[in-house]
Amino acid sequence: MATTLGYCVIHVKDVSASLDFYERAFGLRRRMVDGALYAEMETGHTLLAFSERRFAAKHSGPTMDLDREAPPPGLEIVLVTDDVATLHQRALQAGATHVRDPETKPWGQTASYLRDPDGYLVQLCSPATS
Repeated sequence: MATTLGYCVIHVKDVSASLDFYERAFGLRRRMVDGALYAEMETGHTLLAFSERRFAAKHSGPTMDLDREAPPPGLEIVLVTDDVATLHQRALQAGATHVRDPETKPWGQTASYLRDPDGYLVQLCSPATS
């Protein structure tokens, strides 16, 4: 039995606003939109999806608004790009909050960190080197 990661679903206050941000900031494309309650974006093999918080709570249990002043939850959305610095600046202009500037890691990848308008941590990184 094969298992694959199909979706990463984040619970957000406003699905439409999240779609707009991820389009402007990272150039992702909408795949499916179900009104104001649920939507998916193309990211490669795994889909990034947004579920409106009350809708998510109704179907999967309690959810919460993130406090933008508190540390982000213990997960991150990682987007791979050939130009981390440019995408980092584009995301800031689209409304992301700066966390860490792009830097080259000891293993060779360049990575930066931002928070999206809902408070989720987003890592931008170059492709992994072998």
